[in-house]
Amino acid sequence: MPMSFARASRLLAVLALVSGGASLAQHRQLQSFQRDGTTQQERDALRSRPKYNVNEYGKDIKIKQDPIPWKAIGLAVICFSVAAPFAWRTYKRTTKEMSEANVFGVQRGDAAVEPDPE
Repeated sequence: MPMSFARASRLLAVLALVSGGASLAQHRQLQSFQRDGTTQQERDALRSRPKYNVNEYGKDIKIKQDPIPWKAIGLAVICFSVAAPFAWRTYKRTTKEMSEANVFGVQRGDAAVEPDPE
């Protein structure tokens, strides 16, 4: 007996929510000082030590620089070079139509001139 589309989509949505909730429910265990064989003085020294050495920050950290995305830039240049002639032709056609249009009482050049009633 085949499942209907609506029932299958509901089942898929429920499975996605349950698996997403399970993955969010996992949490990282904090470091415990009771398991290792350190003395009370060593634990106090570790707790009192600053977490980050602000003065020596620039010494140890190397900033990772991402490479320039040359393939993406090349693809964009190719796309623009393909689209440019069509855009130019459309621009010229539109400006020509607008200049020939009867705008703000200016009469078109190709329209028949009405004779004066006088």
